[in-house]
Amino acid sequence: MNVSIICTVLNEGDHITKLLTSLAKQTRPAHEIIFVDGGSSDNTVAVLEKFAAKHQLPVRVIVAPGANISRGRNIAIKAAAGPIIASTDAGVRLDADWLAELVKPFDGDASPAVVAGFFLPDPQTVFEVAMGATVLPVLSNINPGSFLPSSRSVAFLKSAWAAAGRYPEWLDFCEDLIFDMRLGEETGPFAFAPEAIAWFRPRGSLQAFFKQYYQYARGDGKADLWRKRHAIRYLTYLVALPLLIVLGFTVSAWWWPAGGAIGVLGMLVTPYRRLPGLWSKLTWPQKLQAILWVPVIRITGDVAKMIGYPVGWKWRLERLGHQPELRWR
Repeated sequence: MNVSIICTVLNEGDHITKLLTSLAKQTRPAHEIIFVDGGSSDNTVAVLEKFAAKHQLPVRVIVAPGANISRGRNIAIKAAAGPIIASTDAGVRLDADWLAELVKPFDGDASPAVVAGFFLPDPQTVFEVAMGATVLPVLSNINPGSFLPSSRSVAFLKSAWAAAGRYPEWLDFCEDLIFDMRLGEETGPFAFAPEAIAWFRPRGSLQAFFKQYYQYARGDGKADLWRKRHAIRYLTYLVALPLLIVLGFTVSAWWWPAGGAIGVLGMLVTPYRRLPGLWSKLTWPQKLQAILWVPVIRITGDVAKMIGYPVGWKWRLERLGHQPELRWR
């Protein structure tokens, strides 16, 4: 069956060549590659068209000023000719067998409606190594039966996209999670293709990371996602931590190392287990830097989420009465 790759872009002129190069090297070519540009003010469209002409890629560019990621994906899917849609993002490079592995399950006798690909960190600096270990899962962490894929590496039938109500255009972040949940309700379990790898570069600074996780948490609030996870975070920082400090002063200073040990186990063990898989090219001083960055990154992400989540909930509460699509569950 023909496969259409879709991707949204906005001001990616300086970075999109990495994705385009990996698309040109796919062992299974796509029938078409549709980019929807949300109104770039740089040379993104020109770069896409020039690269496609030079490398004879079947690229189509649709310009939709003001379109968010959800709307951009919906526009691309609606325009796609193929019955199978493979979705990726501008900020990745794809393994050469990415598309071949992603669509392989569709060729079987019991063809699924959705295939979840995978993504791995592609760090370029010491900070990004620490970032990848802190925030991105490794394959051993994944339960294929419950894994909700990122739209940087997923394939689905166009008919399943329509049945699931399309990507939620009222969301600017976390839209792929809502779409995944709706797909699951409509189609049942997803197939899992762990070899369909999109290499994803983590954020390169604390400021960029804070903004990213603030936006993710704001999206959680808008969509009413992960109440328990966010509640645990507030309880940890706003109740348990102050209580620990008070107990250390009023009962025994031993509460501080005991509580600190519990906190380290809960927050840092998993990132530290992932670090060795990412730091093979680092020197020992750089490895020490990565170790020290992990708790800073973890706490920064938690603070960003604690600020962003209520902002999203406020947005949600202001619109619940006149936007019925917010009651998506």
